[in-house]
Amino acid sequence: MRTVLIRSAAIVALSTACTLRAGIATGPLPDGGHHVLFIGNSLTYQNDLPGTLAAIAASVGDTVGVRSVAKPNYALVDHLTDGEALATLRQARWDFVVLQQGPSTLPANRDSLALWTTRWDRFIRAQSARPALLMVWPDASRTSFFEACRLSYLNAAQGVDGVMLPAGEAWTIAWQTDPDLPFYGSDGFHPSLLGTYLAAIVIYERVTGHDARLLPRTNDGRAVSNRVPIGWARETIRLLQESAHAANLRYPSY
Repeated sequence: MRTVLIRSAAIVALSTACTLRAGIATGPLPDGGHHVLFIGNSLTYQNDLPGTLAAIAASVGDTVGVRSVAKPNYALVDHLTDGEALATLRQARWDFVVLQQGPSTLPANRDSLALWTTRWDRFIRAQSARPALLMVWPDASRTSFFEACRLSYLNAAQGVDGVMLPAGEAWTIAWQTDPDLPFYGSDGFHPSLLGTYLAAIVIYERVTGHDARLLPRTNDGRAVSNRVPIGWARETIRLLQESAHAANLRYPSY
């Protein structure tokens, strides 16, 4: 499970020269702007969430440099044991380190998320960065567990005075208006391009402090992501941006 690495497609650099290789972003970070390190698994590297964030920022003149260490089926304990993410953390200056594992809805997994977030926190703070907990989502057959997922990630964020990134909650807010939005990919667990875009703008707003509702509302793929195809309706983009903003407003301190 730990020896098989998934190769991510290269980022078409809009704000950073980094490329992804086997889930690990390498290359120089841009000068200035915000630097964000992602530590996670396939929910992070599917559709290239870090590159999507960087591209969205670049589309409006912001600079967000990203690197990512994301490997299949990894939890935070696996990354700490592996050592690669820790080495990447120590190689550069970061503003935020985004921590992500599975939904963590079961009590044992919730405890594990909180414990290993605390362990990661001391290494993150040593680099003058702040931990950010990326709330993901349960699989499509267990949507009743969204609330348990939210509480797990909020608990972990509060435990280290970290940042709450409520991507999964933004999904549920958008579904209240349009329950047919296809945020899940074909396997019913990994995100679709639409799901990744919504997660990315949640992170964009928290990292930059800029209102996601002011992002471009066009069908121009460059205004959305380096990977998202042209074709989304303006109304859909508007709804997602409003949902991201609404989700972030619920966590002013986290």
